[in-house]
Amino acid sequence: MSSLNDLQARFQAYLLRGTAGIESEVEGSERVSAATRLGIYGNAYAARLIEAMESNYPALASLLDEDFQDLAQAYVAAHDSPFFSIRWYGDGLADFLARDERYAEIPVLAELARWEWALRAAFDAADAPVLKAEALATVAPAAWAQLRFTFHPSVARLALHWNVPALWQALTGDAERPETTFSRAAVDRVIWREDFTSYFRSLEPPEARALDGALAGWPLGELCEALCESVGEERAPQAAAGYLRTWVGAGMISALR
Repeated sequence: MSSLNDLQARFQAYLLRGTAGIESEVEGSERVSAATRLGIYGNAYAARLIEAMESNYPALASLLDEDFQDLAQAYVAAHDSPFFSIRWYGDGLADFLARDERYAEIPVLAELARWEWALRAAFDAADAPVLKAEALATVAPAAWAQLRFTFHPSVARLALHWNVPALWQALTGDAERPETTFSRAAVDRVIWREDFTSYFRSLEPPEARALDGALAGWPLGELCEALCESVGEERAPQAAAGYLRTWVGAGMISALR
């Protein structure tokens, strides 16, 4: 008699990879054979994962239409679900699209997947306090140079070559789908959530570099030094202060350190 652990392992192997060996443990009937019962479970498992991917990537699913089923099935065949929550299934789809020879020649697909995943991740990110602008007034002048920032968990940075934000908006809304365009120089963007709404905007290169430094833990003094190379020594302090006000006003910063 097989142990429970052995039965579970063999059943899992059947669900994930179609491995034979569990059929003898399943009772059939005159109406429903053991193979049919196993097939119901196997098909339902894959179908549920594909439904999760459709939920996580609605724009990509709309763009590919019926071909999304083929993509999802290929991904499911190559990726078991390691998560307790099915919400996070499909986290590697962008990398899959970038590597798989069937899709790698259409790089906009991978970028669209990256974009959709980042938006969903921002919406589902952990809650955290949002710094109020008044808190900046409490910082002593001597402490500004060493000031560091704790960003809201939803803040994410992306650099995109394709116009996937406009494509995403059209595919998930009522707007007319724009022509797909490519930019040789990547456009920097930031995504974050405030209350129950996710936001995004593009960044000019100086702000993008400053934000990346702040996210990496650089103190304000070092951010100003880095900005000297981008906007000049005279404008650097004003630029840094402006970026900081923008980030605080948008709810992107949780605390000062």
